[in-house]
Amino acid sequence: MKNHAIMIVLLLIVGAAIGYLFLRDNAPPQITLSPASGAVSTRKPPVLHLQDSDTGLKSVVVSVSQEGKVTELLNKTFQRGIKQAEIPLALEKLSLKNDTLQLTVKTSDYATLANKGEQNFTFEYDTKPPVISVLTTAHNVYEGGVGLTMFRVNEDVKYAGVQVADRFFPAYRQDNGVYACLFAWPHNIRRSAFSPRVIVEDQAGNQRTGGFYYHSIPRPGRSDRINISQRFLDNKMPDFQHYFPTVTDPLQLFLRVNNELRAKNVAKLNDLAAKTADRPLWQGAFLRLPNAAPRADFNDKRDYMFNGKKVDHQTHLGLDLASLAASPVPASNSGTVIMAEDFGIYGQCIIIDHGLGLQSLYSHLSSIDVAVGDQLSKGQIIGRTGATGMAGGDHLHFGIVLSGLQVNPREWLDGHWIKDNFTDKWQRTMAQP
Repeated sequence: MKNHAIMIVLLLIVGAAIGYLFLRDNAPPQITLSPASGAVSTRKPPVLHLQDSDTGLKSVVVSVSQEGKVTELLNKTFQRGIKQAEIPLALEKLSLKNDTLQLTVKTSDYATLANKGEQNFTFEYDTKPPVISVLTTAHNVYEGGVGLTMFRVNEDVKYAGVQVADRFFPAYRQDNGVYACLFAWPHNIRRSAFSPRVIVEDQAGNQRTGGFYYHSIPRPGRSDRINISQRFLDNKMPDFQHYFPTVTDPLQLFLRVNNELRAKNVAKLNDLAAKTADRPLWQGAFLRLPNAAPRADFNDKRDYMFNGKKVDHQTHLGLDLASLAASPVPASNSGTVIMAEDFGIYGQCIIIDHGLGLQSLYSHLSSIDVAVGDQLSKGQIIGRTGATGMAGGDHLHFGIVLSGLQVNPREWLDGHWIKDNFTDKWQRTMAQP
């Protein structure tokens, strides 16, 4: 009787062990595709992701079906121990039409009973690039200045805009389907390198580049000398010591601030470019600081001198305006506050978004009277002039930033220029059927 009981226990243990071996992995490999639906092409093929964290992947077979014709795209066997795989599916191997296709994925693993999985995906195969129709004709762009182009595209696109050298200026789709793009001739590229092109990419990854008529007009910057005194260094550099705590020499600290901190601030302007409305929030000419005299201009080429020697060089990218100390500063046009804080070399600074990537910058302020998110009207007082940041005296540094690039503010203070280069073009184009 005792032996019989022992035999039963042994049989139960063996049975449990065999059951565990057979049943411990009863789930097929996980199948995902990126993207899982929508448009695909040879430029944007779907990527297959497989995972089996138990016994591992054994095989995968991928087939494509279109108009009743089934073609095997992939047949792969994995060595033991492979838990996951990522495989781009090379659609260019097949003769596919621009139409709907179904993709079937079949998998198996190394479980004793070989778990098998199958999943179907539906896509639109699209290899046709979008068609661009430029609607604006005259594009007169000054060096350091801005132009407006407007165009239509025959399909929904992933992105659209104007490419100038290595800089991309996004376009913004309006309610009637027209794309509007403010673009610039960057101050730091030669005329020969300025060749703006409309570029779009559809959801399937197909790109189209189109040219348009433009006329580029040189406007070289002036040469300027800035004398750095020991008194300026002694008075101003302690404000920046926390940025470079190990630098004790005032001149070396100045050079670090004027180069490294400046570069970080410029990079921040690029980040802020995304915080823009898809329509123009401004109207008419931008306001200038009242009763102010110009002290420096956009694109001034500055040599920084210390004890008679040139120690640095930078390009001034705004308009310096001086009035009475602590003068009220008006918002140059209507828009939304996207920055109101201490901003490195710019000191106390406000940036207002005006839509379509266009933003205005007010720096070296002694006080700030607005907050991020405030909706402003033209002329509303936002703060007071000061000498914060790298300012040597009380003034307003006024800048215009387009998609992260600092451009010539004088154009936007000129009502005639805005009418010719933006308002009239916008109204004519938006009125087209």
